[in-house]
Amino acid sequence: MTMKRIVIFTGGELFAEFLEALHKDDMIIAADRGALFLIEHGITPDIAVGDFDSITEEEQQLVREKSGRMIVVDPVLKDWTDTEMAFETALDHEPTHILMLGATGTRMDHTLANVHIMVRAMQRHISCSLQDKNNLMMLTTSEAVVEDHGYEYVSLLPLTPEVTGISLEGFQYPLHEATLRMGQSLGISNKLLGKSGTVSIDSGLLLIIQSKD
Repeated sequence: MTMKRIVIFTGGELFAEFLEALHKDDMIIAADRGALFLIEHGITPDIAVGDFDSITEEEQQLVREKSGRMIVVDPVLKDWTDTEMAFETALDHEPTHILMLGATGTRMDHTLANVHIMVRAMQRHISCSLQDKNNLMMLTTSEAVVEDHGYEYVSLLPLTPEVTGISLEGFQYPLHEATLRMGQSLGISNKLLGKSGTVSIDSGLLLIIQSKD
């Protein structure tokens, strides 16, 4: 049976308010320390995955006892980050949407890798978003509806050398058939006029970031 939505809790910055994003029918996959975070807040992850080198042996035992399933890999021999392993596990379950929480933090290399990993979901025709306390990110190669989730700004950044045919409806600063190239700031700090807006493009890969200070 195909899951409607999978929520991934990774080992980056996690906050208690993230738990408010959970729906009762979500499948929950936790990467490394993300599993311990959930268990400490009374949530049972369906699957916990990673090398678990960031938690103690006692905490690992707690994760093993309190998770539906635990997948442990060698921290030296593995080729993927813990987040990527959780993401691949989510893809195997063929959800309609993947929400990633705790996938950003002080490690810029991990943060950018987790932004780029969303491309893999798009290749499988699975929508994906990445959320932290100040940002909500998603990708599009065609059209996306941006809903008001309490973030002040909406910014557009090309993840390919250029994105063409960008048109915006429902935004303070409209665009019509515009082109954005890497290094340009034209798409930064737009705002929704109402509860939602539409972003459509003709070609390329566009990162949509809702943000607040």
